[in-house]
Amino acid sequence: MSIDTAPAAAGDATLPGSVRSQAPARPGPLAVFHSISAVTAVLLGLVALGAMIHEPVLIPPLAASAALVHSAPTLPLAQPRSVIVGHLLASGTGFAVLAAAGSSGWAAAVAAGLALALNLLARTPHSPAVATAVVIVLQHPSPARFVPLLFASTVLLVLTGYAASRVRRGSPRYPAYWW
Repeated sequence: MSIDTAPAAAGDATLPGSVRSQAPARPGPLAVFHSISAVTAVLLGLVALGAMIHEPVLIPPLAASAALVHSAPTLPLAQPRSVIVGHLLASGTGFAVLAAAGSSGWAAAVAAGLALALNLLARTPHSPAVATAVVIVLQHPSPARFVPLLFASTVLLVLTGYAASRVRRGSPRYPAYWW
């Protein structure tokens, strides 16, 4: 039995209690094309919807949500509960902070932290939703228009994730759980 006297590197799997991390396997070209096509299609749909009603429907957090749903459909962050409820909780947080503290970078940062806390407490982790709180504080949209559009958009993202996961044979099924 030999003892290795070389200093161990941080994260070395030979140390007790350490975990070795590996990058995920590279997806095949068909899987990449499928994901890119689905994300682009749903985002173009949001832009088209916005053009029809003369409202900006596509906001950056929704693009990030679409990327999660279509490229990492088994992650807890991508599940319908997290996508829909996460954005709704974050929007409520954003509007509450906007009402209490006004529109500033400082208030946006506080809204982001509070949105993350609420999402974690509600078991709806969804990092793009944190950005929704920031968008609300910095852009101060009308809640009567913004919240219904946000809700409809998140439902559309979930439904397209569901449909897209059933089109390509062998792709992971979305969602892993509904609620």
